[in-house]
Amino acid sequence: MGFVEARDGRPSGAVRRGLLRYGLSVMLLVLLAALHLQLSTSLPLARQWDLLGSAVGEDFDALQFNLSALPRLVMALLVGAALGLSGSVLQQLTQNRLVSPMTIGASSGAWLGLVCVTLLVPAFAASHGHWAALLGALAAVGLVLLIAGRNGIAGLPVVLAGMAMNLLLGALASGLVLLNNQYTSGLFVWGAGDLAQIDWHWVAWLWPKLLIGLLVIALAPRPLTLLQLGSEGAQARGLNLWPVMLALFLVSLWMTAVSITAVGLIGFIGLLTPNLARLFGARRSRDELLYSTLLGGALLLATDAMALLANRWTADLVPSGAAAALIGAPALLWLARRKLSADDSRGLSLPEGAERVQRKHACLVLLVALAAVLLSICLGRGTGGWQFDWPSSLIWSLRWPRLLTAAAAGCGLAIAGVLLQRLLRNPLASPDILGLSAGATLAVMLALMLFGGSLLGFTAPIAAFVGSLAVLGILLLLGRRHQYSPALMALVGISLTALLNAMLQFGLAKGTADSFALLGWLAGSTYRVSAQQSLWLAAGVLLLGGLSLAFQRALTLISIGDGVALSRGLDVRFARLALLLLVSLLCALVTSLMGPVAFLGLLAPHMAAILGARRVLPQLLLAAALGSVLMLLADWLGRTLIFPRQLPVGIVASVVCGSYFVYLLLKRRLA
Repeated sequence: MGFVEARDGRPSGAVRRGLLRYGLSVMLLVLLAALHLQLSTSLPLARQWDLLGSAVGEDFDALQFNLSALPRLVMALLVGAALGLSGSVLQQLTQNRLVSPMTIGASSGAWLGLVCVTLLVPAFAASHGHWAALLGALAAVGLVLLIAGRNGIAGLPVVLAGMAMNLLLGALASGLVLLNNQYTSGLFVWGAGDLAQIDWHWVAWLWPKLLIGLLVIALAPRPLTLLQLGSEGAQARGLNLWPVMLALFLVSLWMTAVSITAVGLIGFIGLLTPNLARLFGARRSRDELLYSTLLGGALLLATDAMALLANRWTADLVPSGAAAALIGAPALLWLARRKLSADDSRGLSLPEGAERVQRKHACLVLLVALAAVLLSICLGRGTGGWQFDWPSSLIWSLRWPRLLTAAAAGCGLAIAGVLLQRLLRNPLASPDILGLSAGATLAVMLALMLFGGSLLGFTAPIAAFVGSLAVLGILLLLGRRHQYSPALMALVGISLTALLNAMLQFGLAKGTADSFALLGWLAGSTYRVSAQQSLWLAAGVLLLGGLSLAFQRALTLISIGDGVALSRGLDVRFARLALLLLVSLLCALVTSLMGPVAFLGLLAPHMAAILGARRVLPQLLLAAALGSVLMLLADWLGRTLIFPRQLPVGIVASVVCGSYFVYLLLKRRLA
């Protein structure tokens, strides 16, 4: 473990502390295992001990203990240890404490790979799904590393690129699940991260594939220790850098992929355990690898025990992945407050555009907007093929509310993105990146679960406003200490998005008709919005957009700096509070009616800036127009791409905008 002895042969203080740490951790692991078994079975402790001592029982309780409780316990230890070791390897490779399989896109890539192979080659997925998971994880991580670049791996860029990849791949996976729900309904519980077992099959399948972790613990400490000297220092001492890094990356992703194949998506274990290991005194590379493995098993065991306890309180299944998110999200915020500073502002940047809006660009946007409106109204597919004609009165009565909803939602999200980016002086701020959309969505889901009602009632907008306002409060509370560091803002978004996904998977794991209705709303659908609701949304966005125009001077001064704004006589606190309330209302209006939409609030302000809209007024107007155009095009694509079936506009917009966002990041990186 890298410990040393004192000169007199007795163990040094470091050795004694290390042995004490491992001894206490093993005792904790044993206690957690005993608690886990008590929650998994109704058998008394003496009977459990007899069964552990090879006593044969044929009654139901004995069979349940041998074929369900014990395999679940072993599975939790195996998966937790694998994720903990994988996270430690990744963090030591990148020298970045925020890197884990979840934060660099490996988990979402593996999830998408498994969904695809389940739909395309179900027989292959049943026996070799882990290869599809590994391929998906490799593709996602490779793209993330390409975006972040060599210098960005150790900082914020790799985390932001991973978050963007998670949003994009999550939208793709949701679209595939929606289109093929009759084939993918069995993936809901798996996607939530479920450790439940019915025999020893998956344990026997998993443990041989994780034996490579022993080689990592034995062979990886030396190269990982040399990497702490930097790439040049490691190469100067004889380390063949890139082959070693590639091999360790592949091994880490392999352990993640096979674990996900066995039990589904479980986040935060790989992120938290290495940080906890260092916090508890694991300083050397081998010590951190070994202790992260031990802590990973203990942490997932404790998480699964919480899920089992919640199962007793409720009549519904509580997936282990949801419990992990409930623990991990607050822990991530705690970690961020300890480790981040205002100077941690190295982030991803997008290509810069013109200095001012040119007349030809303004005319082009206007023409594209008119073309998008005309296209959405007149061009479509019918039983006879493509048709370009004014719709009939019946079709028009069904179509105009969704078109108005899409345009108003795009306008509102774009305005909210401009306000957030200027208020926080963060070019990557948007309702989805910062978690406002996630907070609004989570509040709506909780309100409907606790109080009942309908997505179309008044409960949803009120809950969405409270949720987005609560997220803003958290952002302001945590961000003030760190001067609204982009890293901290992004981590809040990661945490809240993980909480949302946990609640989503909890709802979908029930497998009821309401689950699919909830999934449709979460995908960003406009088909169920009534004419009256679309008018209310348009009026609300128009009113709030007009109010934001009244604050253009305040936005200009705040985006320069609070000191300048105060010197010009601006009441900064009042202006910031008023504008944040506007952002919350905009997010609540859009989210409550059509669900969350990713990337649009981030991309539209940047597209406006690329076209030369540097000042507040031109950027607000141009971003609002671009947001509406993007949503109208997404609605049209959703109606026509796979006619007669339809894709939710939110998923189409997220995929289109997300793909373009990744393209912009790659373009900036390659330039």
